Amino acid sequence: MMHGLAKPGLLHPALLALGGSLAVAASAQIQLPIQPVPMTLQSLVVLLVGIAYGPRLGAATLLLYLGEGICGLPVFAGFRAGPAALAGPTGGFLLGFVPAAALAGWLAAQGWAGGLWRSGTLFLAGHAVIFAAGLAWLAMLIGAEGAIALGFLPFLPGSVVKVALGVALLAAMRGLRRS
Repeated sequence: MMHGLAKPGLLHPALLALGGSLAVAASAQIQLPIQPVPMTLQSLVVLLVGIAYGPRLGAATLLLYLGEGICGLPVFAGFRAGPAALAGPTGGFLLGFVPAAALAGWLAAQGWAGGLWRSGTLFLAGHAVIFAAGLAWLAMLIGAEGAIALGFLPFLPGSVVKVALGVALLAAMRGLRRS
């Protein structure tokens, strides 16, 4: 007799969400420690989770990740944890992961994960969502000019690299499927 998560219909998505949240946590530790917001590989992994899992499971996976961090697991950049991480300068960026994953999943379902320009647009849109949430929050803490100077401009080159990596990864995956 099977109970709770042991039901086949629930176990697979739960394991996927756990694996995705662990991938995001690992990507948080690959960082350039600039202030007040570290540059990490998280946005790339967040968008890949959304693309792979679809809008609902992608968003749920990022909610799980945030919940893990709020509950004290050291999953945020620099192995930080707790509600204070969401109240600080990185809070808006972290919260932006949920709609960004959902958008990436939705765009992928609409066929935007195929082809160079469409994939690039998908990754740019996902990054735009993360930046919008992050900059809005950061502007409340340090003002709009400070948010742009410290939370946007330094991240543009890294975002371009992550968009290119994401497009290349999707192209490689399409190539593997064809072989």
